[in-house]
Amino acid sequence: MSSDLQTLYLARGLRGFGDGFATIILPAYLTAIGYDPIAIGIVFTASLFGTAVFTLAIGAIAPRHDLRTLMLAGALLMVLTGMVFPNFQHIAFVAFVAFVGTINPSTGDLGVLIPLEHAMLARGVSDEERTNAFARYSLIGTLSMACGTLAAAAPDFLTRAGLAQLDAFKLMFYAYGLLGLVCVALYRQLPRAQMAERPKHAPLGPSRKVVFKLAALFSLDAFFGGFVVQSLLALWLFEHFHLSVSSAGVFFFCASMLSAFSYPVAARLAGYIGLINTMVFTHIPSSIFLILAAFSSNLYVVLGLLLLRSALSQMDVPTRTSYVMAVVTPTERATAASVTAVPRSLASSVSPMFAGVFLTTALPGLPLIVCGVGKIIYDLALLYSFRHVKPPEEVRETAPN
Repeated sequence: MSSDLQTLYLARGLRGFGDGFATIILPAYLTAIGYDPIAIGIVFTASLFGTAVFTLAIGAIAPRHDLRTLMLAGALLMVLTGMVFPNFQHIAFVAFVAFVGTINPSTGDLGVLIPLEHAMLARGVSDEERTNAFARYSLIGTLSMACGTLAAAAPDFLTRAGLAQLDAFKLMFYAYGLLGLVCVALYRQLPRAQMAERPKHAPLGPSRKVVFKLAALFSLDAFFGGFVVQSLLALWLFEHFHLSVSSAGVFFFCASMLSAFSYPVAARLAGYIGLINTMVFTHIPSSIFLILAAFSSNLYVVLGLLLLRSALSQMDVPTRTSYVMAVVTPTERATAASVTAVPRSLASSVSPMFAGVFLTTALPGLPLIVCGVGKIIYDLALLYSFRHVKPPEEVRETAPN
């Protein structure tokens, strides 16, 4: 493994750790300074839309600029977010910092640095090693975020030691900014990575139709996935099975571990059956497990089904990223990464409000059913649309000698 790849992996791990505790500290801090759920929702909306706008902007300008410079700018934005965020309490200022900053209420791979790291990572590996590289990238990100969620308990220890709760929360934001500063130092070690060719017109050229079609399908997947985001799933377990908060924490940590270790398995499986087949034929069983959990009345059966789902549902993450990087030209990679990521973040932000209504119906497991059925529809549409669009390494394997 080259030192550049190790640097990217280390930076991803540090950012993931920060994101892991920031996503939990953020709502707790806003509640502590007196925000009601409506105000907190405004801040979250500002953050999600800001992430989408800046990610799209990064994808548009990346082909014309040095990737390392843009990554340094993104890491500096992370530093500023951690330093500035806890020093304002008026909702206008907090929403503005949330919009332009890097803290995101979602646990997914969102943010301005994601498409840049994807493009840099794809440049440093061969076609045959690309899927394995992205599997390691996703594994490190998920494991570090899981550890970060455990670190979110730090304010409790600090308050027991005599520190005021607000000061404890502020220290966590400062720690987030410090992690961004370490990322700045890491990115400075990377070589300059100007695209080999500069696009004459639009950032997306020959791959435009493929990218837009993938973006539409990925948005469909994200929309249905939004019905069972982690917080809504926890709420369903709390209300339907009276699961304790501590037990839920242990369950979601185990689920994250299963998802993380499924990434290298997905990379190996893709070497045998292909990227699209791996995405589809692992996703469909996971959706079936989710639907079955909605109809079960036994807590242990439900938790078992959900863990089985976690072991399969994220195997499309590294394979999806690798596939997008494979079917576009090198100069389009950063733009393709952002164009396929932004609609996902927007689509997933819409469905939770519908899921909240479904939880109040006579069938409280309805969000799980809608999510499972919708994702199966997405999988079949993806298989139908892209079964013949193969990445370079699969084309070489099937070519006659």
